[in-house]
Amino acid sequence: MNKTAIIIPSRLDAKRLPNKPLKLINNKEMILHVYEAAIKSNSGEVYVATPDQKIIEVVKNFGGNAVQTSSYHETGTDRVFEVFKETLNRKPNIIVNLQGDMPNIEPQEIKNLINYMNLGKCEIGTLASKLGSNSELEDGNVVKVITKEKLKPQNFMEALDFVRENPKSKHQVYHHIGIYGFTNESLQRFVNLKRSKLELNRKLEQLRAMENDMSIHVGYINFPPLSVDTEKDLIKVKKIMEKNEQN
Repeated sequence: MNKTAIIIPSRLDAKRLPNKPLKLINNKEMILHVYEAAIKSNSGEVYVATPDQKIIEVVKNFGGNAVQTSSYHETGTDRVFEVFKETLNRKPNIIVNLQGDMPNIEPQEIKNLINYMNLGKCEIGTLASKLGSNSELEDGNVVKVITKEKLKPQNFMEALDFVRENPKSKHQVYHHIGIYGFTNESLQRFVNLKRSKLELNRKLEQLRAMENDMSIHVGYINFPPLSVDTEKDLIKVKKIMEKNEQN
């Protein structure tokens, strides 16, 4: 068993963009772009965790690993934990929860996060980038992470808070990227914690960890992968990835 497992939670029942994982980009399903990026990071075994048979078929036809999980999970991390527990027998030392709606994430960024997690400096690691505009600062769909000091490439720093609204903070504010690295112990602790008040209020899982004094460190990336939540996002990422393929 590899020491690292990258698990991609994915489901068809997205309210804003139904069947999102199966949307085509460059004639390939979105979930396969994410899966391929994880494989290219060359960091460990990769699994898609999903309650949906259609996603399983697409991944397996691609030659990938997909595990059918319960349809009753409240969060993506719960879905990740089921694969970690039932399929991987709790063996990996590092587990990455990679969101299935970031088709243009760079494999190197996944690898950088895993490398940092292997240093043992925090319980949970994640990534962030510069906010692209003032409109992103005001956009409640863009999750912001706050750090005390400025983030630099290859440098991780403790997260102070995660918000959706403009925090109007005196500290540094960044665009949070939906990827999480857990240690074996921190994942098991996290899923056994009760969902917190702030987590439910802001609809951000990571606040459960912060409200229970779990350390979250944030690393900086130059180019933010686009998280696809709406049809507008899908059109935008298609243009970016089609242009990159032509180049």
